[in-house]
Amino acid sequence: MNVGRNTVKEPVKISKEYKVNQFKKGVFISAFASVPVALLITFSYIPLCNMFYYSFTSWDGLAKTKKLIGFSNYITIFSNPEYFMVFKTSLYYLVGAFIQMAIALYFATLLTNKVKGGNFFKGILFFPNLINGVAIGMVFLCFFQVGGTLDMVLKALGLQDWIHKWLGDRSINNMTLAATSIWRYMGFNMVIFVGAIQSISSEIYEAAELDGANRWQQFRYIIMPSIKRIIQLNLLLAINGALAVFEIPYIMTDGNNGTATFVIQTIDTAFKYKKVGLASAMGMVLFIIVILVAIIQTLFLNDKREERL
Repeated sequence: MNVGRNTVKEPVKISKEYKVNQFKKGVFISAFASVPVALLITFSYIPLCNMFYYSFTSWDGLAKTKKLIGFSNYITIFSNPEYFMVFKTSLYYLVGAFIQMAIALYFATLLTNKVKGGNFFKGILFFPNLINGVAIGMVFLCFFQVGGTLDMVLKALGLQDWIHKWLGDRSINNMTLAATSIWRYMGFNMVIFVGAIQSISSEIYEAAELDGANRWQQFRYIIMPSIKRIIQLNLLLAINGALAVFEIPYIMTDGNNGTATFVIQTIDTAFKYKKVGLASAMGMVLFIIVILVAIIQTLFLNDKREERL
């Protein structure tokens, strides 16, 4: 037996049956994937391409012909404060998004511990996310209107001085709408945080307790670093949601009294003022802003240490 002799491996012969099975597997995968891909192309990519084309026209949405006008719509958006300054309304929802995430993280951390009735409270907090946005808008419209449920509760508690025109006063109406959004979406973030926290091994907590770490130290040095990526994901979704708020202010105030968002302004431009071309340009601007925010956030929050690893 020659130990040092180089042995030449014979090529592995792939049977015809194996090739047939692999081909069938590829066909099945392609067949199942083709349906969602076709729906995605039909209802996402094609409308996006059409909107991009309409943004260079003066189309009113009804005419058969579409006159190309170049970048005139984009120039109008950035030169006319009426169209672009409505983004300041998004700041209220952006601040509300950070408050929402803080509350969601607090409840998630609390409910992942052994709390009596924890699953019940999880369901209660997540329930608003299951309700239709229009229904939520109508309920809170009755809740915040003059003489509504909130005013009645404040009167019963002897807090008449706290009663305001919650939806009519420009100084607080956007805060009121942002608070409604916090109530609706907080449960969704909480569920995501709960899943992330529960994925942390219990052995890490046991080791921390043996080292004398209290609850705050466990949260700071174990939970926060472990769910960092989930926090970044929720933060990205929160920022995008703040830029594209529509349902709550549209149902509750119709965008009046300084509550109009960029999306409401876009819809009014398209369907109320029959300027589909200009509205398409506004939609493209919002699309580009969301992409830029996602890219900047990814670069800013990227963990360099993980890249080196």
